[in-house]
Amino acid sequence: MTLAIGTLSLCNTVIAEEILETAETMESITIVGKSVSYANNQTSDEMLKQQSALTSALAVIDNLPGVLVNEGDTFGSDDWSTTVSIRGFQLSLDEQQIGITIDGIANGNSNYGGGAKANRYIDTENLGRVEVSQGTGDIASRSNEALGGTLNFTTKNPDSDENMVVSVSLGNFQAQKYFVRYETGEVAKDTYAWFSASSSQNSDWIDQAAENKRDHLAGKMVSLMGDVEIKAYVSWDDTHEDNYQRITLTEFEQNPEWDRLTSDWTGVPYVDQLYRLGWSTLRENLFAYISADYKKDNLEFSANAYYHKNEGRGDWVPPYIVDVKADGDNVGHSELVSGNTVLGGSALGTLFFVDNKGNALSPDPSCTSSITFPYGGAGREYDSACYVSSAIPVSSYRTTNYKKERIGFNADFAWFSQIGEMENTLRGGLWYENYQRDETRSWQKIIDAEVGYEFDHTPYWIQYDRSFPVETVMAYLENEINMNWATLRFGAKQFYVDLERNDNFAVDADLKVNSDSDLLFSAGIVVPMPINGLELFAGYAQNFAAIKDGVLEADPSRFTNVEPETADNIDLGLRYVSNDLSLSLTYYDIQFDNRLTFIAPGSASGVDYLSGENGNYLNVGGVESNGIEASITLSITDNWQVYASYTHNEATYVDSSIDLPDGSSTELSFPAGNTVFGSPKNMAVVSLDWIKDTRFAGMSTKWVDDRFIDAANTQVADAYVISDLYAGIAVDRPVSGIESVELRFTVNNVLNKSYLGGIAGGWGAWIGAPRTAAINLMAKF
Repeated sequence: MTLAIGTLSLCNTVIAEEILETAETMESITIVGKSVSYANNQTSDEMLKQQSALTSALAVIDNLPGVLVNEGDTFGSDDWSTTVSIRGFQLSLDEQQIGITIDGIANGNSNYGGGAKANRYIDTENLGRVEVSQGTGDIASRSNEALGGTLNFTTKNPDSDENMVVSVSLGNFQAQKYFVRYETGEVAKDTYAWFSASSSQNSDWIDQAAENKRDHLAGKMVSLMGDVEIKAYVSWDDTHEDNYQRITLTEFEQNPEWDRLTSDWTGVPYVDQLYRLGWSTLRENLFAYISADYKKDNLEFSANAYYHKNEGRGDWVPPYIVDVKADGDNVGHSELVSGNTVLGGSALGTLFFVDNKGNALSPDPSCTSSITFPYGGAGREYDSACYVSSAIPVSSYRTTNYKKERIGFNADFAWFSQIGEMENTLRGGLWYENYQRDETRSWQKIIDAEVGYEFDHTPYWIQYDRSFPVETVMAYLENEINMNWATLRFGAKQFYVDLERNDNFAVDADLKVNSDSDLLFSAGIVVPMPINGLELFAGYAQNFAAIKDGVLEADPSRFTNVEPETADNIDLGLRYVSNDLSLSLTYYDIQFDNRLTFIAPGSASGVDYLSGENGNYLNVGGVESNGIEASITLSITDNWQVYASYTHNEATYVDSSIDLPDGSSTELSFPAGNTVFGSPKNMAVVSLDWIKDTRFAGMSTKWVDDRFIDAANTQVADAYVISDLYAGIAVDRPVSGIESVELRFTVNNVLNKSYLGGIAGGWGAWIGAPRTAAINLMAKF
């Protein structure tokens, strides 16, 4: 776990802590950040209340300066459509440029293909706070994705008294969640723990066809043994999500309430390839760690070890059977017979319609298809009207199957000493992680394509079977010296990352890649100003994102020129905290090089299901990003608090184009000076929160400026304004045996604005969620 800053000037943090300890009315004041040399913010209790218990842990950071979170629905029940943007850096299907840690521990990448974001590890009811470092960040941060900042999601510590919390949540779109947490109190000397369980489900907001389900178990223990504090945490998460899909700007203008996935099975394979229940994400995550923190005199030491297991799959419904075995003339295709599985190889052709003996049929060459949906319509080979009346349609259920195991440890120290009258802190640490991700792709025959999407669980073809071992070592050293008039820090760290791609079918050559970083330097200064509570800070850091194992999924021959991403980050700002007011103002400048972009197989013209990769990663040159971030929290009275934030971001491409693997450079271009797609130039948030006696309420409004959907900047997702409302009542000891009861009502997008939300792929965007209401009843016994 990351150690404290030590003797760094902590005047603002102390003031903020005193405010939290003495507040009798408002539950908290937004802490503008730790007194460090880089921009950082933390979520407040009010930000947690603005989201219902049904939402994902990611949703609570959306109001912080510089941060934009978009999810397919209000509940965040689809990883495929989740995007996060900070300072022009993206976390989406395209890019993984923002680091995520759980209690300071690396999350194991955030990509869709086997990665895991914070909502896989933490139930919203167990979330403590989220610490957001928008730019340079702490040198000790455990992530090799943190080009544009780090999100650290912390779990709540156990209560000192024994109790039980029971929570029931209900919402629109068949949403429901049942949660229980048992706090043990002191089970042994200075030892406390809690255990929780939850089960939730909801449908999609478009046609209520999805069957999203999530079960979550977790537990945490804290024990003080002399000078050593022991912590342990474990969580298990099992999720089934049915996806939302991106649409083009033209499609949104035509119908802003439909993402072109369908709710009814038609029996026409070309149409049913967009059947929502066939677009699914299934994931199971087991995560656990144990840590020890030692503090004595002038030395602090902490260490932890962790384990993470992830497995699941992603589903699609290709409108054909792949011919993968030469069965001979006048013989029915073996792919149609259950129990026949071909390992590896390549497609010999595709089967669209067959006769009752399993022989492939050909369409009438003079026939013109009448199918007009999706992707602009189909050719004659997909249309039953172009075959004899006895023709039988066939199609596949294609799954990409993921499995990952991670094991790692962290160790940090801080040594405090005096140099004359100056306090000096030397920090250092090590992060080691070893993991292997396995991935296979299976094609299963849909049992009867005219009836439904149920499929034969014995695949007729396993297209590939690959393993990706990855070993990561990160070491850092930093010195901080308090010169009374200022605190200075200087540090360096380096990543050593070795990746492999092993073909378990021994078809493609194995591949080994070194993705080590150069020595990465950082520096910073914090200067207390003459005004009590005001400080000036400045920081510089060289950030690095190692090549992800997912990049190696592409054809090895295309990997020749792929390089790790790097970014030079500069922060300069002011931070102020007093009893009733806190504010921050930051200017940042970032030079981002070797930007990797994921060229996904899904596009506006359809999906290439036969691609042996999930897509291709290409370095597309650089990005320059600069702007300002500001936030203010003001306690107007004992009962009223206002929060506001503003972000201005200029993120532009530096290079003009890229060369695609097929030799073209026109399919995806990045003209120099164009704005990074998906990145708004301006954002603003205003929140008003009220609490009096047992009642509380609040409303938050966020404005997001126009964003470009494509790198060519020809398609614009219009600006939008979204408001969230909450109100509730909390009563202590309403009856004997019940310690407290809270009833909270939440409405997201209260004005039901229609807008485009997350953007990915350079061609499309997901539709933003409509007005969604939820009610939560929580009792503490």
